[in-house]
Amino acid sequence: MSVKIRLKKFGAKARPYYRIVIMDIKSARDSKTVDEIGFYHPIEAEDKQLVIDEGKAKLWLSRGALPSDTVRSLLNKKNIQVK
Repeated sequence: MSVKIRLKKFGAKARPYYRIVIMDIKSARDSKTVDEIGFYHPIEAEDKQLVIDEGKAKLWLSRGALPSDTVRSLLNKKNIQVK
């Protein structure tokens, strides 16, 4: 199974809230996830915007999970190396 690290959208209109999740590449955005590794809340204060479980992120990256472009930039903000 090929997996991807990507965002799953929650929240109300004009108040987005995203979970950073591991999903099958062929799954729709709001379908079932394999694992959740964090969240991104762009409207919150800078220190509360991004929370990522670094251990899980590194585990899934070592297993070959491919991050989306947006998740790649979020991982770089947390200094998690993406190959």
